[in-house]
Amino acid sequence: MPNSLRQTLQENVILFSIVVLGDITQKGYEKKRAKLLARYIPLIQGIDPSLQAENRIPGPSQTTAAAPKQQKSRPTTSRDERFRSDVHTEAVQAALAKYKERKMPMPSKRRSVLVHSSVETYTPPDTSSASEDEGSLRRPGRLTSTPLQSHSSVEPWLDRVIQGSSTSSSASSTSSHPGGRPTAAPSAAATPGAAAATALAGLEAHTHIGHPDASCGLGCDVTWPQCSSVLPVTGVPVNSRVSSKIQQLLNTLKRPKRPPLKEFFVDDFEELLEVQQPDPNQPKPEGSETSVLRGEPLTAGVPRPPSLLATLQRWGTAQPKSPCLTALDTTGKATYTLTYGKLWSRSLKLAYTLLNKLTSKNEPLLKPGDRVALVFPNSDPVMFMVAFYGCLLAELVPVPIEVPLTRKDAGSQQVGFLLGSCGVSLALTTDACQKGLPKAQTGEVATFKGWPPLSWLVIDGKHLARPPKDWHPLAQDTRTGTAYIEYKTSKEGSTVGVTVSHASLLAQCRALTQACGYSEAETLTNVLDFKRDAGLWHGVLTSVMNRMHVVSIPYALMKANPLSWIQKVCFYKARAALVKSRDMHWSLLAQRGQRDVSLSSLRMLIVADGANPWSISSCDAFLNVFQSRGLRPEVICPCASSPEALTVAIRRPPDLGGPPPRKAVLSMNGLSYGVIRVDTEEKLSVLTVQDVGQVMPGANVCVVKLEGTPYLCKTDEVGEICVNSSATGTAYYGLLGITKNVFEAVPVTAGGAPVFDRPFTRTGLLGFIGPVSMSSCTRTGSQRR
Repeated sequence: MPNSLRQTLQENVILFSIVVLGDITQKGYEKKRAKLLARYIPLIQGIDPSLQAENRIPGPSQTTAAAPKQQKSRPTTSRDERFRSDVHTEAVQAALAKYKERKMPMPSKRRSVLVHSSVETYTPPDTSSASEDEGSLRRPGRLTSTPLQSHSSVEPWLDRVIQGSSTSSSASSTSSHPGGRPTAAPSAAATPGAAAATALAGLEAHTHIGHPDASCGLGCDVTWPQCSSVLPVTGVPVNSRVSSKIQQLLNTLKRPKRPPLKEFFVDDFEELLEVQQPDPNQPKPEGSETSVLRGEPLTAGVPRPPSLLATLQRWGTAQPKSPCLTALDTTGKATYTLTYGKLWSRSLKLAYTLLNKLTSKNEPLLKPGDRVALVFPNSDPVMFMVAFYGCLLAELVPVPIEVPLTRKDAGSQQVGFLLGSCGVSLALTTDACQKGLPKAQTGEVATFKGWPPLSWLVIDGKHLARPPKDWHPLAQDTRTGTAYIEYKTSKEGSTVGVTVSHASLLAQCRALTQACGYSEAETLTNVLDFKRDAGLWHGVLTSVMNRMHVVSIPYALMKANPLSWIQKVCFYKARAALVKSRDMHWSLLAQRGQRDVSLSSLRMLIVADGANPWSISSCDAFLNVFQSRGLRPEVICPCASSPEALTVAIRRPPDLGGPPPRKAVLSMNGLSYGVIRVDTEEKLSVLTVQDVGQVMPGANVCVVKLEGTPYLCKTDEVGEICVNSSATGTAYYGLLGITKNVFEAVPVTAGGAPVFDRPFTRTGLLGFIGPVSMSSCTRTGSQRR
């Protein structure tokens, strides 16, 4: 090969590298390329060789004069008909034929492995049948100088060759030029200019521009730097930023949109299939199978009224001035004392108003058996008590709930779902409470989120009608329907309603009277919520049966003065007090400086949350401090209860036949496997629990396994406590499915035989039966499940 041609090609390669590196503009690149190719392109068209020097060494004036011509170049979308001749076609075909006969040696090192096509697979276009579409594929930035215009018919073919190779090495080019056809038979004629053009095409086809490590087709090794992709021959560099984005887009499109379906479940499925092997060293229960514990029978022969309402009527007419309930304000002063006479008369007024004065479309708004919501704050026990007994006298079902604070309160929404499922359409409240509720623009009580539409009735004295003298409710009849519905919030946050029948209500009052030894005219100090649980059972129901005087301590007063309940016990000489372990703990923190208090009048200090393991520490600390102030150890009486089974067990003082209190130090490791193992207090991994007393009178209790069929547990095994009694809840209102599972459980022995002829109620409490050596056989220890 002539040295001049080799030198020119090397300069062209250097020029390509300069373009890649970005040190020359596009216009400058086009000028330089025109100069390098001008000496060979005229040979193809038969132009006078004397013009080569002119094109090779242009003067300053020529450059200046050529500028306007370049600005007036023809559009790139049209082809110059002057170069569409048979001579040109024959020259190109001859050049290809000669190239086939004398193939150029392939590069021997650093060749790109991504290039799979060569110049042999491409054929120059037939200029006689060229269309305007071919020219339209060129970029607008094409060179417009006269020498390159003479080469316009060859240039698209070179574009196809280079684009075909660049598709393998650059993701920016997605397809080759659409005008290629299979190689045609070469013509016999050939010219030196055609051979030169062929050599140039071979150079550009085998010089892999844009690849970091490529070789020149003439044997000159060229190492390209890492750089942006370049469209060969046309000389238009692609912005590296755009190129990287396109590359990223292509990589994204190549990826599958989502893995195969089986890959979604491989790992999780293997984890699910992996069965956790039990620890061979874990403790296992070794005791014998437990049996059903039977509580003492209810005392017979004692004259009792047929119903709780009959008892209220008796005390309201025979002992009208006996104090029934005393309410305190936030300063500890008694604001009002409700007598049994006032309770009976106000309840009658409310019952008459509910049945006769509330109408809807000329029909009574309520009928016997309808549910009514009771919305009263914790600071107003008097009006709540009147509303509760007024509903019972009107044969309506009260549903006590908390006062909604905001329109979108999360807890209130669950209560609203309960009210909707119960079909509640009326809510009872006081004038003060109604004024504090959120209001709509009309001035009425706003509709709370999740609540059904409600009518609100204020039950203060002036809003109630006096009943005629000949109107009397059916207080003496023993009713069989639902007495009230107590709401319960589960661990998941849902709210359900536990229905309590009139028979269960009466049986609960009698059982508590016998277990606690309540008598007439006793004073009870109540710190608990009087609308539900033990605060309702002791402070509103059982107290009326025994004509007791209840002093209700509001929660706001306890926050301001934690010693207030102790002071009221001392002031009223209360015989019983109903508290939680938190109240005892707060009293310890505030008792310093209080020397004039005495708890010697107490015979029972009922700890309502005695089933919780942490209550024992509060009980022990409280006894250590107040034992010097008249508190006896046997007075502290923890109890266990649940909304479903009501009172499950309660410890009794010795004067009522109860054994002394006992404790148990249990291994935490054993408890984690549901096994009872006695340990010593010196270790840290132990749990000290206290007994919660004896089974309630008239009840039967057993402990069953937590999962699956309710088999009886062994004596050293923890299980769920179940109760069979006439003093338990009857169902979850409107939820038949879970009602059967909870209120109709059938415990069985290891052989599968039922342990009793009547179903049991699951309490949701974990517990076990204490051994005879530790306590009596009727003792249970429990905690909230």
